[in-house]
Amino acid sequence: MNEAFERVLLRAEALLARLETVLPQPLAAPDWGAAVAWRYRKRGGHGLLEPVRHIGAMALSDLQEIEPQKERLVRNTAHFVQGLPANNVLLTGARGTGKSSLIRACLNAFAAQGLRLIEVDKADLGDLPDLVALVAERSERFLIFCDDLSFEDGESGYKALKSILDGSVAASSPNVLIYATSNRRHLLPEYLRDNLSHRRDEDGELHPGEAVEEKISLSERFGLWISFYPFGQDEYLSVVHQWLGHFGVPEAAIEAARSQALVWALERGARNGRVAYQFARDYAGNHPSSAVAGSALA
Repeated sequence: MNEAFERVLLRAEALLARLETVLPQPLAAPDWGAAVAWRYRKRGGHGLLEPVRHIGAMALSDLQEIEPQKERLVRNTAHFVQGLPANNVLLTGARGTGKSSLIRACLNAFAAQGLRLIEVDKADLGDLPDLVALVAERSERFLIFCDDLSFEDGESGYKALKSILDGSVAASSPNVLIYATSNRRHLLPEYLRDNLSHRRDEDGELHPGEAVEEKISLSERFGLWISFYPFGQDEYLSVVHQWLGHFGVPEAAIEAARSQALVWALERGARNGRVAYQFARDYAGNHPSSAVAGSALA
């Protein structure tokens, strides 16, 4: 009898151990001293924070031709690390102009003052409340970074982000801000059919339909919008010049590279900071005086 009971008990314990591996687990705190940036990842249904060991050595001075955008984000971030009122930020606009790079540069500039960053994929935004709760009692200041953010109709992360930004019963933690980048200003696709619910009253006033209101309500919850625009030729060449100098290319060779830089942009179908950076890496790699360094633009 005792042997049979022990066998049943062992089987029950084994079953419970297997269940524990698939059931949701509380989010565990990482070693906060191991890094200044983390990625939130799901492994077997469990969330964990993975330290980013090697952050691109992007400096604010490396980012050219976006001075107004840089000034606004740096000022907001400085207020945040000083404990002053600061806004959640949505950086939108042309691809490759330095939206994500500017956030990384701010992290590098303010890490010594206690700024930290947690990158969260769109698919995991439903776990934002757990992340905010995890860091709420920490002395550091945390940026929740959502890169290339956009939603399709019905995606679950949309409502979680909306609630965290503004609208939840619980107040947001004062040591957490959301910084997001997107090529869509309103983060959701807009269709012609959305306007079919517009109507005019007898005075001619236009009442936007509920579909349109819902689409713009998320982006409105970001307190600060920073827009980025495509580069003109002079701006593009200026950024090429800066990156070639960064890689150690002599001034005379930089001037000689202008025509090649323009052809490179024509072949890529774009003039922006990312294309300028990629050209500079290629040119510097083929130049005997160049140095190898740098990180990618986004």
